[in-house]
Amino acid sequence: MDQQVRTFGRQVFGTQSIQNAVLRNTYWLLALSLIPTMIGAVIGTNLDLSFMRTSPMVSIIAIMAIFYGWIFAIERNRESSLGVVLLLGFTGFMGLLLGPLFQHILGFSNGAQLIMMAAGGTAVSFFGLAAFATNAKRDLSNTGKFLMVGGIVIMLAVVANIFLQSPVLQLVVVGAFVIFSTMMIAFQLNQIVRGGETNYVSATLTLYVSIYNLFTSLLQLLGIFGGNRD
Repeated sequence: MDQQVRTFGRQVFGTQSIQNAVLRNTYWLLALSLIPTMIGAVIGTNLDLSFMRTSPMVSIIAIMAIFYGWIFAIERNRESSLGVVLLLGFTGFMGLLLGPLFQHILGFSNGAQLIMMAAGGTAVSFFGLAAFATNAKRDLSNTGKFLMVGGIVIMLAVVANIFLQSPVLQLVVVGAFVIFSTMMIAFQLNQIVRGGETNYVSATLTLYVSIYNLFTSLLQLLGIFGGNRD
């Protein structure tokens, strides 16, 4: 009996150690990923990307193809250092895509302030969700299917609004992204803590996309309701 107890204790300790390592590496890689994102954002803000608005459908299809293709490549190489390199390249690309949004927001007299507010709101939300997910006694894995369906519905709404160009639907989509992204962050962190996610590259990728969507959604909302043209 004593031997069984000691064996069980070692297994629990080993599992906990792995979970802590995944969480720690995820946080480090997530912080590192912000560097190419900021570099990409600076470059994108100073580029003329107006050609994307001339053929929005073609631009969206091209961006989505690159987006999902890059994600596929990262996941295929998540067990190697190449996965980390691909992830950092991906975050640089995502930073570049912030250019048109930043250009629009900086057109407001308080644009820089709005960007800082969105960044601050994203940071506060992330740390709050991290504390909740780390200390939550409830396993959130049963929300995975709900989040998958929700993600599909939101993406369909995004595609539909390319044709409809409805300000109301755009506002609904942006609000839905805020809710969806916060739920995804809590879900992914909870999965890491409970051992459901054991690869820090995959974990970082999911968290990064959720944080990115949360930031851009908050920034759009701030631009809509708080943008000042004076």
